Amino acid sequence: MGKVVTFGEIMLRLAPNGYYRFFQQDQMQATFGGGEANVAVSLANFGMESVYVTKLPTHTIGKAAIDALRSFGVDTTRIVRGGERVGIYYLEKGASQRGSVCIYDRAHSSIADALPQDFDWNAIFSDADWFHFTGITPALGDNLIEICRQACIAAKEKNVKISCDLNYRGKLWTREKARQVMSELCRYVDICIANEEDAKDVFGIEAENTDIYMGKLDKKGYQSVARQLKERFGFDKVAITLRTSISASDNDWAGMLYDGKNFYYSKEYHLHIVDRVGGGDSFGAGLIYALLTNENMQAAIEFAVAASALKHSIEGDFNRVSVAEVEKLADGDASGRVQR
Repeated sequence: MGKVVTFGEIMLRLAPNGYYRFFQQDQMQATFGGGEANVAVSLANFGMESVYVTKLPTHTIGKAAIDALRSFGVDTTRIVRGGERVGIYYLEKGASQRGSVCIYDRAHSSIADALPQDFDWNAIFSDADWFHFTGITPALGDNLIEICRQACIAAKEKNVKISCDLNYRGKLWTREKARQVMSELCRYVDICIANEEDAKDVFGIEAENTDIYMGKLDKKGYQSVARQLKERFGFDKVAITLRTSISASDNDWAGMLYDGKNFYYSKEYHLHIVDRVGGGDSFGAGLIYALLTNENMQAAIEFAVAASALKHSIEGDFNRVSVAEVEKLADGDASGRVQR
């Protein structure tokens, strides 16, 4: 069905149980997650050959991260070992009008201190069909910018499709630095993935008649955003997730796909959220799977949005769903009835 390589940082996720605030109780759940790792897990669950590339220390926590990926069938043989630490992020899940809080402790992690010579991209992309990374990875440092650039060049030389989720993170870099770096890296990208904020934050391209903080989102306004992104960078396709935030607990969720000729909109789902972290990654994975297995653009955006809608109901970063479950929702069964 296709071999997909993803590259980025997998982190230890520490989160209070349920919807407790930090240190409201003296326990935290320890799991793993990270943008590109989440995509790799989803694709493995969908039955694809999924290869994850990063750098992790040789100690027990590094091994635990690898074991977590292996448990889903992700190929971890290209993970480089070395360095001192696994990055950490602390998550306090929001509810109602209280938003979620994410605190990073990832400076000088093994991947953040990685060097270009750590990765043999020609070997990594052997027989690969697709390469995926996000804007989070080059935000980790100038060395990662160069590593991403080298990866993109090698992928292009081997005719590997490249997708990038812009994923702007204001806690990692400035808008100015993001615009400079991503403008360069996006020259190599075939499929651009963004949420309702990314194009504005990174490239200053803003949708009309939209105020995400007031819960106002005009889906048609994103046609201009997608068109401008394609014209500026020559993307083959642009996909945008469209989230209307009613509260931290309730969102309306949809997506749009633009192929340079037509705009395809998914159906909209009303989500009562269990855990929204990884929602965009599950969309990206669903889109990659759909585009590799089905040439129908409407079916592709429906599958991607349905996969992501299901992720919002699952604790943790990883989307633990099958193709059959996604297709059932995409085909219209959103009843949530007990399966007996």
